[in-house]
Parts: sequence; C-alpha cells; structure tokens
Amino acid sequence: MVNLSLDPPPFGSSQNSGGGFGRYLAYLIVLAVGLAGGFVAGRKTARHAPPPTAVHPAAPVSTMSQPVAGGMVPPTAAVREMAPIPAPAAGVAALVAAGMPAASTAAQPLAPSTSPSAATSTPKVTLLRRISVTVRGPLEDSVSAALAPGERAWAEQLTQVMNRILVWSLQISRDARKGDQLEVLYELPTLQPSAVVAVGDAGPVGKEPVVLALRYGSQKLGRLITAYRFKPEGAPFARYYTSEGVEVEEHLVDGPVSDYEQVTSLLRDGRRHKGVDFKAPVGTPVKSPFDGQITRRNWHFGVNGNCIEVVEAKTGRHAIFLHLETVPKEMQPGRKVTRGEVVARSGNSGHSTAPHLHYQLEAPDGRILDPFAVLATRKVALEGSARAAFEGERSRLDPMLVAGR
Repeated sequence: MVNLSLDPPPFGSSQNSGGGFGRYLAYLIVLAVGLAGGFVAGRKTARHAPPPTAVHPAAPVSTMSQPVAGGMVPPTAAVREMAPIPAPAAGVAALVAAGMPAASTAAQPLAPSTSPSAATSTPKVTLLRRISVTVRGPLEDSVSAALAPGERAWAEQLTQVMNRILVWSLQISRDARKGDQLEVLYELPTLQPSAVVAVGDAGPVGKEPVVLALRYGSQKLGRLITAYRFKPEGAPFARYYTSEGVEVEEHLVDGPVSDYEQVTSLLRDGRRHKGVDFKAPVGTPVKSPFDGQITRRNWHFGVNGNCIEVVEAKTGRHAIFLHLETVPKEMQPGRKVTRGEVVARSGNSGHSTAPHLHYQLEAPDGRILDPFAVLATRKVALEGSARAAFEGERSRLDPMLVAGR
C-alpha cells in the first residue's frame, strides 16, 4: 500500500528529498519577489507623501530681522518695538542740527549683501547693521544698550573696533561726555548661510565686526568726527578716511613697516601697552627706523618670540621689535644697520594672539616713548581718481549711516 500524505515531509527527510527541496526553493523565490515588489512600490508612493514637519524650539521675540540664507526675513507685526532713548543733551544740539539724529535706536538690520564663496557656489551672507547711540556712561555699556538683546554679545568687540578708529581724535575713557552721539554702520562677520542659526548666534570665534562708517559728535571737541572704510585701487588694505578724504591714522615717516592693515594699539589708548602694534601679515618686512647697532636678539623667547633690539647711534634710543617670524642669521648683536634696512620679518611668535608687529621705543634710561609723539609723522590725503572713488563710496554709505533720521 502506498502511504499518501497531505503534508510535505520534514526538511532534510530522506523521503522525497529531491522534490521537497525544489518546492522549498520555489517558495523562497516567490517570497523574495514579493518583498522586492513591495519595496519598489513603497519608494514610488513615498515620493508623493508630504515631508515630515521639523520641530524647532521657539525663538525669542526680537526687533531684528532674522538672518537666513539669501536674505533677511522681515519682522512680523507681533514683534515688539524698542522704546527710543531720550534725545541727547543740548550741548550737542549744533551737531544734531548738522546731521546727527536726535535719539538712539536699537540695531537696525539693513539689506544684507552676499558674496560668492571661493570654495562653494553657495553665497555668503553679510549681516549689515546700524546703531545710533547716546553716550550715558562707559561706551561699551552704551553700545550694548543700543544693540538688540540677541546681539549684545558683540558689544565688547564692536566697541574695541570703534575705539581703534576714534583714538586718533580722542580718548573715549577721558574725553567722552554724557550726551555725545554716535552713529555706526557695521557688518557682523561673514558666515555661510548654513552656519547662521539665529540673531543671537555669537558668530565664528576669532573674527570681529567690520565698521564701514561712523560719526561721533563730541561735546568736548565741539565737532563731528567721521570715518569711512575705503580701499583705494591698488592698495593692499582698506583704511579709514574722514569725510574730507584724509586718512584717520597718522603714519610714521620712518616707520618700521610700510604695508600694514591698521594700528591696533597705541600708548595713548589707555590700555597701558608699552608699544605700538601694527596689524600686518606674517612675513612683512621690518625696517630699522634709524641708523644704529643691534644690541640684543631673541631674549625671553617664550613671551617675546623672535625679537631684536636696535640702539640709535645719535641719541641712544632703543627700538624693540617683538613677535617676529624670522630674524636673519646675519642680524647678530654688534652688527651696524642703516635707516630703512630690513632687519626681520613680522610674525605671530611668542605670546601673541594674531599676526602683528610690536614696536617699542625707549629712551636711553629705559623710559617708554610714544613713537607718534617724538618721531616725525605725516597724514595721507586721497587725490585724483582715488578721491573721486572715495566720494562715490561715501555717497553710498551715508544714506545707510543716517537711516534713522
């Protein structure tokens, strides 16, 4: 008798092993085809499904437009308004009448500019801002009060940048008066759009705001101090010029460096720094300011980095250069040098946070001297086509600088 069974024998059974394996293989193939078809169908239908909604934490209410890739989102009607600071004292009434606004306003976002990135096709966003400040006490506190709450982390850096411009006309800590009026047009550091999180983002470490233009109404001086950032054609760096086209900074006739971006520290700025700092790229030629002799080289290296000292033959004054990149081997103590001779290259060595040259001038008895007070200086005025180009740039900036009037 033949034993008939409705169920297949167990897998691996000796009975009908060839036919059972074939049936299992057929089942597996059918199952695999079914699963693949379902996956393909799911992919096609998913394309038409709405994307999931991203959940973000609620942003704080601000009077500032929100920076985003490609532009600024305008404030909505629900955004609260900042109460204006009262008008300045009558002592600056004449300056206000001459063009200064009467009240301080919070930082105002202007139309951002974009610039293509060398590394990517995504444009960068420049966060352009304007504030109008009435001095009520320390300048940093007054600036902070004028900034939107989410941007007050920039107050210290912005004040430092403005101080470096104003120090050539007045010392803020000594000469500022309550009621002095200040207008500033500036840019926050350029960011990639993907890096811009919110107005309160502190920005990349190591960068600082760039002041494009400012006007300061000084009661003590009885005049308006102006500065506009401008780069003449062919010049290596942009500099600041008054409304008359005269450079804000003074230049040493026999300065240690010819090409530098800005003087970032002066003896007169109240920081108790012993020298003048020239912001200059690493490798900038450093020249002897007078005929003399090298007396020291690379002392206290951990602090001073590569350094060199030259003593003037006629007066015995000491010129000290710190944080150098290199000092040529031939520049050894005892060597005589002439005025204008290259004795080293500027750098960022020793206790230094950014590339610059520290230039220190001392009397024979060791007293610290201000090079801009005891050495010959000159002012640079724009002429010809450079002056015409500057006037065009000033005409472009002025409407934004006085936007709050």
